[in-house]
Order: sequence, then structure tokens, then C-alpha cells
Amino acid sequence: MKFLKVSTVTAISTVFLLGACTDPARIGTDDPHQKAKQGAILGGMLGAGIGAVSGSSNKGAAALAGGALGAIVGGTIGDSLDQQEAELREQLSSDGITITNTGDRLIVSLPNDITFATDSFEVRPGLRADVSRVAAHLNRYPDMTVQVVGHTDSDGEAAYNIGLSKRRANAVADILQAGGVSYSRIVTIGRGEEEPIASNLTAEGKARNRRVEIVMIPTG
Repeated sequence: MKFLKVSTVTAISTVFLLGACTDPARIGTDDPHQKAKQGAILGGMLGAGIGAVSGSSNKGAAALAGGALGAIVGGTIGDSLDQQEAELREQLSSDGITITNTGDRLIVSLPNDITFATDSFEVRPGLRADVSRVAAHLNRYPDMTVQVVGHTDSDGEAAYNIGLSKRRANAVADILQAGGVSYSRIVTIGRGEEEPIASNLTAEGKARNRRVEIVMIPTG
């Protein structure tokens, strides 16, 4: 019982150390396989932690097995996301669209100012082509689930902003579905002003906060 307690603490401590071990500055920001390495490190350390607190009589062997399996899975997911990120950067043409690879998911961010007219939830014709390209990409990777998340700045009533962000998320999701992506893969969410990525005290910050994010998450 004492060993289990120590192992549990070790596993939990390992999770807190992940940020330091997967720091891009330590791995190298110019490394094209950076996210794959981060995924392998994350998967391996979590796998080892899980193995250490498992019910196996041989804790060391369980930790090694869990670490190896986690590293393989994490590295494979990381490689796939690196590849998909590169493909999307080649396919999307509109200025202002950003692609973020977090190591466990891809986030395509569509600024509202180029995606919608003011106070509208109809996607501008110029952006529909890029959203359709994202749909074609998702059709090539059917193991990805999709969250379409709408965000606003803090102007106006919070309840209204929630509704507007949800309608905008639905409008983007409709184009994905029209492009062949099954609605069973898609979850739409309206966050309103709840998750800003910049200050709402400046016009520039508000513009960054007004966005719809297409979040692509590997299922396994």
C-alpha cells in the first residue's frame, strides 16, 4: 500500500513536469517534427505514470510497457498532425486565417471580420471556399472529430453574444456538412465573450477575440 501511494505521487508529479519537458525552446522551434516529439514525450510519460499505478505486481515492467505504448501513440498522432498542418497551410488562401498545432489537435481560426458582415451569421462568399477546403481535408481524415466554436468580443449583452457566436458556429458547421463531413462528427459551441485570447480594451484585441475556431481532434 505504501508503494502505491509513492507511485501515485510520482505519476502526478510527472504530469506537472510535462510542460518543461515539452517546451518548444528545449526541443527546437525549427524542428519540423517538434509536435511529434512532444506527443511522444507526453504519451510516454503519461503511459509510464499510468503503468506505475496499475494493479500489476511488477510496477517497473508496467511503467515501461505503458511508457513505450504511450510514446508510440503520442508520436503517431504528432506526426499525423504535423502532416495535416502542412497540408492545410498549402490549401487555405485567405489572409487572416491561422492554424495552430497544439500537439494533440489542430485549430483553424477564422476571424469574424473576414468571415461575417457586422452582426451577421452568414459566411461571406470569399470565405466559403476555404471552409469547403477544410471540409475536403476532414473527409481525407475521417478519424478526426470536429468542434466548431464561436467567439465574440465583450461589446453588447453577454446573452446576445452567446447566441450570435452559436449561430456563427452553426453557419460554419453547415458548410462543413455540405462539403461531406458527417454531422455526427461535428459539435457546435457558442462561447460568446467567455474565452478571449486578447484584451477587450483595445480595438485590435476585440478583433482577435471575434472568431470561429474549427478544432480537429484525433479520436485515436
